[in-house]
Amino acid sequence: MKNVQKPEKIHLGKLIEEIKKGRFIIPDFQREFDWEPWDIRELIKSIFMDYYIGTLLLWEGNEESYKKLSCNDIFGFQGKSDPEYIVLDGQQRLTAMHYAFFQPDVPYRKRKNPILYLIDLDELMKENYDDAFYYYNKTNYYGKLIVDKNLQYEDNIFPLGIMQEGSWGIDDWLKGYKDFWEEELERFMQEEYGNENDEEETDAAYVKRVKKYIVFAYELKEMFKDLLNNYQISYIELDKKIEVGKVCDIFTHINSRGVKLDTFDLLNAITRPKDIFLKKMYREASNVLDDNNYPGFEIKSYILMVMSLVKQNYCSPKYLYYLVPGEVKKIKGDNGKVIETVLIEDAETFVYSWENAVEAIRKGLQALKNPRDFGAISSKFLPYPSIIPALSAVKAYVADEDLKNKVDIHSKIRKWYWASIFLNRYSSSVESTSTRDYMALKRWFNDEDEELECVADFYREYKHIDLHKEVRNASAIYKAIFNLFILNEARDWETFDLPEYDSLDDHHIVPKSWGKDNELGQEINTILNKTPLSPDTNRRVIHDDLPNLYLKKLFDNNDKEKVYSVLKSHLISRKAVDILLRIPFTVDDYNAFIDERRQTIIQAIENILIKEKIDLPENLKVIDKELEKIEISIRNLIIQKLQISSVDEIKAKLPQHVVDKIKNRIDRDRRRNPVIVEEGIERTDFWMQFSDLQELQQIITNKNCWPEFTEIFISKEKVTNEFNDLANLRNGIRHSREIDRITQMKGEASLLWFKLQLNMK
Repeated sequence: MKNVQKPEKIHLGKLIEEIKKGRFIIPDFQREFDWEPWDIRELIKSIFMDYYIGTLLLWEGNEESYKKLSCNDIFGFQGKSDPEYIVLDGQQRLTAMHYAFFQPDVPYRKRKNPILYLIDLDELMKENYDDAFYYYNKTNYYGKLIVDKNLQYEDNIFPLGIMQEGSWGIDDWLKGYKDFWEEELERFMQEEYGNENDEEETDAAYVKRVKKYIVFAYELKEMFKDLLNNYQISYIELDKKIEVGKVCDIFTHINSRGVKLDTFDLLNAITRPKDIFLKKMYREASNVLDDNNYPGFEIKSYILMVMSLVKQNYCSPKYLYYLVPGEVKKIKGDNGKVIETVLIEDAETFVYSWENAVEAIRKGLQALKNPRDFGAISSKFLPYPSIIPALSAVKAYVADEDLKNKVDIHSKIRKWYWASIFLNRYSSSVESTSTRDYMALKRWFNDEDEELECVADFYREYKHIDLHKEVRNASAIYKAIFNLFILNEARDWETFDLPEYDSLDDHHIVPKSWGKDNELGQEINTILNKTPLSPDTNRRVIHDDLPNLYLKKLFDNNDKEKVYSVLKSHLISRKAVDILLRIPFTVDDYNAFIDERRQTIIQAIENILIKEKIDLPENLKVIDKELEKIEISIRNLIIQKLQISSVDEIKAKLPQHVVDKIKNRIDRDRRRNPVIVEEGIERTDFWMQFSDLQELQQIITNKNCWPEFTEIFISKEKVTNEFNDLANLRNGIRHSREIDRITQMKGEASLLWFKLQLNMK
């Protein structure tokens, strides 16, 4: 339109000065400031995380326009204003910044007290932005806190009200913060330790923590300097000569849309001049990705996230802009120098990357709804749609790269997925979590000892999941347990066949009406009392009857062992069946049933999701046991031949790289099972059980160890080949549902060879 300048930018420090001078005023026709306190928190967090917060639309005003539009100061402003701009779009953001950075002594809207915005420096130091920024009512304690700097320093709290003082005020606060902890360290050291601050913290740990605060003071100074000087807010300024009626029309048009522009819309606008039509591409992608089971996801943002992860490992909004063709990205090279790179050269490359991302998501969704892969048979039972970009990107990476042992790699993907679901890792901070996981998984693929921390946490915590409380079918864990039933191949109760998955829903085992009659409330809706059934089966078999009636009919009319087998596929044990058949069936019986089913489900989590046990044919079960005997025998042989009698001798006599891997695995296992590790940590056989077949081969063929094994194994080349064939068979049995005939035959021949060399029966 005419009389509109090009978009300008103002850095945060300058904007704070302008707010302080009262340069921005609000026309009367604007709605009142209506953000909730948590909306302000999210805006401030976005600023500190260097996210784009939108463009302001300002109109250069004069006394006539101020009067005609009955303009007022922004909410909470307490000084003498010197207006320059009428805010047409951005009132909520400017007011939020003012309230957070100037902490006016004005009660927050619809509240009795002012609200203070603060930064927890301990959480900021860990880059835990979700917990670093918070707000609190101005109570007596917080009222004292904002005027007592020593209290702020001691509690590691930075009041955002300091921001109104600009760089000088912030630097002064940080100098006081550094001095406070330096004096504390000096006092503490002069007293020759004796920490009374935290009974659970050692003196050495306290000293280490205080030193971190001192160093962090310097880092904070640079961070705030960069934030004030380099964080840019864009704005468009309308010429003061535009008539008031035209300005009102512009404002009405902006707000009639009702929805803020998101990243997709902004990229759509930016890429249009480059002959890229994102909306058209998205409509075409929707035809590929939407189906009856998985409709309606925000696929357009997911596609961009996958593109960004694949291209640059990151997917937060600020990184998505580097997907614009020709956009220059500055990165630090290995030598520390800044280099410039372009991720997407031209429109053709952009379209190609987009199509690859669409295909990656298609395959990701295909895996999610596969009843033998992740078991989320419909979007209703998908625990976290937000995990789709990370899962799709990492599976695309594995498909495109020449990685070894992709069977093991896909097992790692599954372990990461289930750990993320049961630990609720994708309920917030999706972009940062996706980024961390994508990079961490790639490291784990190439190094067995780089196991993700969340996987170790899952191993340690899964037995303590309180499934009794999972009563909401919108809960991620509730859905995950439903997925587990599908993965366990829960069969139809009427035909005893695998069901049509499209028709399944979560139905009560003990009827909901019985729970209502017995005043169980939400307890009757726990996932422990649910199972996947079709509506027809639920109606014809259960029909709102108690289990002691409908299960009895099943047993009376069918082979008992087949009924038990079908119920087992629903993770209902024989003991649980016996409880359900009790007459009369009481509330105590119900509680006994769900306790028993919880144990069965927890065991299934271990077997199916963690250990990934499969129902092997009998011949492979026998081979698996033989493999285990061979591994144990070889470990014992190494201990015997190398005359290892202590852990110190393990460290001295085994190859160093093998010792390092064993140590890493023990440390990883300590996080999962600290008691078990501490009980066995001094035993040589305990240490040796953390070595796999490859490392056993490396020990035996090591030049320092080989003389002790020559008589038994004769040739290094021969024993290496036999170990490889044995390992291929073992991996096939423990990580796959099918083993090709050649792998099995060669593996069985190696089994026989080792048994002969080791004189095993």
